[in-house]
Amino acid sequence: MKIISWNINGYRSISGQNPTTKFGKKTYENKLFEYVEKENPDMICLQETKSDVDQIKEELLAPPGYHHYYHSCRRKKGYSGVVTFSKKIADNSEQNFSEEQFDNEGRLIRTDYGDFTILNIYFPNGTSGDNRVDYKLNFYSALFKYLEVLQKENRKILVCGDYNTAHKEIDLARPKENVGTSGFLPEERAKLDEMFEMGFVDTFRMFNKEGDNYTWWSQRGRARENNVGWRIDYHLVSDNLEDKVVNSYHQPEQEGSDHCPIIIELDI
Repeated sequence: MKIISWNINGYRSISGQNPTTKFGKKTYENKLFEYVEKENPDMICLQETKSDVDQIKEELLAPPGYHHYYHSCRRKKGYSGVVTFSKKIADNSEQNFSEEQFDNEGRLIRTDYGDFTILNIYFPNGTSGDNRVDYKLNFYSALFKYLEVLQKENRKILVCGDYNTAHKEIDLARPKENVGTSGFLPEERAKLDEMFEMGFVDTFRMFNKEGDNYTWWSQRGRARENNVGWRIDYHLVSDNLEDKVVNSYHQPEQEGSDHCPIIIELDI
């Protein structure tokens, strides 16, 4: 099973519904559907869609051959949002932690396939306004309570998406300059420590323990060209799924967003 996670930074742009400017000309290229056709994943989990379902043209709601599960932000138009595309119809799908402060921002889609659960999550960004670091930390805590229930049910769990946190110094190009920046604050990194203590595994580090592997680059200062980035997108699995992980890797060469796709392959 091949599962892709990608923060696309705007669904209507990457799908060609809204134009993008290239070499001074407007284009309506559907980079997303082209990418999905090329990679042919079983599932693709997208974050930061920035779109309500009723804002998307019907023919662009999902790539051909995929079912769609959207959760859009109710609090503010054009903000946050996630969608999961799956070749197989989910046995069950849910959108909420049952905490309105988190549920109204469209940050979670859960899909179940037998005893396998995928959580597609767009974690809050702590730099986006007053008190957002506290909001982000509380979001992590709410997730942990949710995961504890799933673990008690002995479900096999994949938590994928944009975590908006780099865990270790190896996970960003300039750690010393960013010790006071949200995304690398000690209290944010400690939340990832908690998740690993719960038994979750960073699948990318199962296969690649080297530096200079990032998933997000600032759009300023030629950061991507110079590979001055952050690894903030992850596929984390519960320990009862660890032995089913065949591969986990990034695609930094893939354009279309300030993030790159990350891929996990599972033998299930």
